[in-house]
Amino acid sequence: MGIGDKLNNAAEKAAGKAKEATGKATDDRDLQAEGRADQTTASAKQAGENVKDVFRG
Repeated sequence: MGIGDKLNNAAEKAAGKAKEATGKATDDRDLQAEGRADQTTASAKQAGENVKDVFRG
């Protein structure tokens, strides 16, 4: 996995956490769900990149 991919995934996950926290603070369940979805997407991308690394190495 390239360093750029790692940074992008980490940034996406952090943005998802921020959305979720904002949703909790404002009692916006849709925003909370969107934040959790963003985190899940970032984690899935990272897992896919890790699998690629295993087969490359």
